Amino acid sequence: MYSAHRLQAHYLAASMTIQTPEELAGLQRVGKLVARVLDAMQRHAQPGMTTLSLDQYGRRLLEQAGARSAPELTYNFPGATCISVNEQLAHGVPGSYRLQHGDLVNVDVSAELDGFFGDTGGSFVLGTPTDAQRRVCVGAKAALQAALDQVRTGAPLRGIGAAIERTARAHGLQCVRNLGSHGVGRALHEEPEFIPGFDDPRERRRLHEGQVITIEPFLSTGGRWAHDGDDGWTLYGEPGHIAAQYEHTLVVTRDGPLLMTVP
Repeated sequence: MYSAHRLQAHYLAASMTIQTPEELAGLQRVGKLVARVLDAMQRHAQPGMTTLSLDQYGRRLLEQAGARSAPELTYNFPGATCISVNEQLAHGVPGSYRLQHGDLVNVDVSAELDGFFGDTGGSFVLGTPTDAQRRVCVGAKAALQAALDQVRTGAPLRGIGAAIERTARAHGLQCVRNLGSHGVGRALHEEPEFIPGFDDPRERRRLHEGQVITIEPFLSTGGRWAHDGDDGWTLYGEPGHIAAQYEHTLVVTRDGPLLMTVP
């Protein structure tokens, strides 16, 4: 995700536009890898396991494929992946917390492989979800699909956020307004630096052919803002509310989005 948070404050690169089949193949390789690692981490997570142990499992999978953790490489983040639990929205630092039945967990996996970056994430519940957990996860997944449906060459960037906000309202949810999607490709964060995850009438940019971006709606049961925690990394939601996020890296084409982060 991209935010005003210092994690992304000084590392913005120019936008990547696919020029060759080799570039597309490179993005597909790293995209498939981070998607497989995300899926494996979700299946590996179990009550009693620390988030550090889960992160170390993800690290091994990345390193076995010859990839490097993108947040660690780019920002010296203290973990290979971001693992956020319950009231934590994003950038959760893996540590001593032991997962429990009923936890709402978000795992964000981004990596560099052969000079290309892929970025994906997803939320899941350990055990049987509550009604609120189910609603926020279903709504965030639906928002991602609605946003993907807006992607095509020449389409207004505003359409992505508008689709997310419409979906959020339909599910009785709020958009987290200071977290958004971003460009990616040759670096973890590229132009466009902030793709709003809500309907922003000031947004005038358009998508172009071959552009590489993420889409990652953050939907909450009530909070509209992410707040800094005490560790300098973790972002928290509003007290009493939970949130979910799902993310794909994609290439913009005339026929719609070409997803990179599929297993």
